[in-house]
Amino acid sequence: MTTLSPTRPASRVKPHRSYSAVPGESPGSPPWRALKSLLLLVCVLLVVLPFVAIVSTSLADAAQVTEAGGFVMWPDNPSFDAYTALLSGGLVSKAMTVSVGVTVVGTALSLISSIMLAYGLSRPGSFGHKPVLMLLLMSMLFVPGVIPTYLTVKQLGLINSYWSLILPTMINAFNVIVLRSFFMSLPRELIDAARIDGASEWSILTRIVVPLSKASIGVIGLFYAVTYWNAFFNALMFMNDASKWPVQLVLRTYVINNSTLSGGQLDVAAGAPVPPAQSLQAAILVLSIVPIVLVYPFVQRHMNKGVMIGAVKG
Repeated sequence: MTTLSPTRPASRVKPHRSYSAVPGESPGSPPWRALKSLLLLVCVLLVVLPFVAIVSTSLADAAQVTEAGGFVMWPDNPSFDAYTALLSGGLVSKAMTVSVGVTVVGTALSLISSIMLAYGLSRPGSFGHKPVLMLLLMSMLFVPGVIPTYLTVKQLGLINSYWSLILPTMINAFNVIVLRSFFMSLPRELIDAARIDGASEWSILTRIVVPLSKASIGVIGLFYAVTYWNAFFNALMFMNDASKWPVQLVLRTYVINNSTLSGGQLDVAAGAPVPPAQSLQAAILVLSIVPIVLVYPFVQRHMNKGVMIGAVKG
């Protein structure tokens, strides 16, 4: 015997409504799709064209830069003379080495200290859990000023030292809170089972917590790396020796302040032509961007998962 399911009365069926930003057009209509494509194209051009102009200017020769009077959109005779002059052992090549070293060492120390601190704060019964957590939260609200920071670094004898570029910003309270929230979301039964089996806290952290937190650790590591690479204010305050400047301070001095690099600072042979100032400034800007651009694709696959840590789930 076949039973017929009751049908919903026609009065209760609500027609589907499509909303659109353009009156009279549905989101799937060809005019609306064309408008979205046009807006997306404009946004892409606003992002890409300045970067293309910077790269093209860094590759242009002196005659074309002089003729253009500034930025060159497409070099007629591409030349790497600006990059060769910058990376030949002068001020910029030393600054690149300093920036790479500070970024690698600083990111490693920041990740290690942040992971250990976040794991300790994620265990409710850990020693000094609440006071340390309150101190960490207060550091987000009450930021020390420039003068106290400078006096502290001076009292520690770190003026003109590479450690002055790392230690003052080694732990970021926000990153620690994000890692702590992720560690607390891990299954507690898994950690309790490992503790029953005799695993120490160090073994639990290194063999269970860290492998399960690769996405969040990768994103936090990228945040720390970008912060160290782009930092220039600490170097401006604490570095008196120009040979110890990171590349961002060189970029600020010779691009934003529109200063000119001399042949001695570029380590160019006597009598050799020096590339135009616009090409050198554009090349410094490209060199300051390329490392982060090369690192980002390796971390990008963790970004979608990592940035959703602590988000509200519907």
